[in-house]
Amino acid sequence: MKRTKLSMLAIAAVAFGAFAFKSFDGGAISGKVTPADGATEAWAVAGADTLKAAISDGAFSFSNAKAGTYTIIVDGKDPYKDATITDVKVEDGKATDLGDIKLEQ
Repeated sequence: MKRTKLSMLAIAAVAFGAFAFKSFDGGAISGKVTPADGATEAWAVAGADTLKAAISDGAFSFSNAKAGTYTIIVDGKDPYKDATITDVKVEDGKATDLGDIKLEQ
């Protein structure tokens, strides 16, 4: 009986330890800017967290974004205006695709 309790306790400790040190990779946010040469940077802002991504061939991606709600800002080059997308939800382990973002002049 004592041995069974000790074995169960050891199994529970190992299971708890494995869960406690599990890493959460976060989520991802991606999008495509039209026209492709209309912007060079994008920002993702959630509270005090700010992520920055370069735009290459019109595409950008933020990896390892913490779960939460972000505001995405695409920094438009002249003559284009900045684009802002609000309420972008990110979940751990999931990718959020914003699709095409058309910049206005």
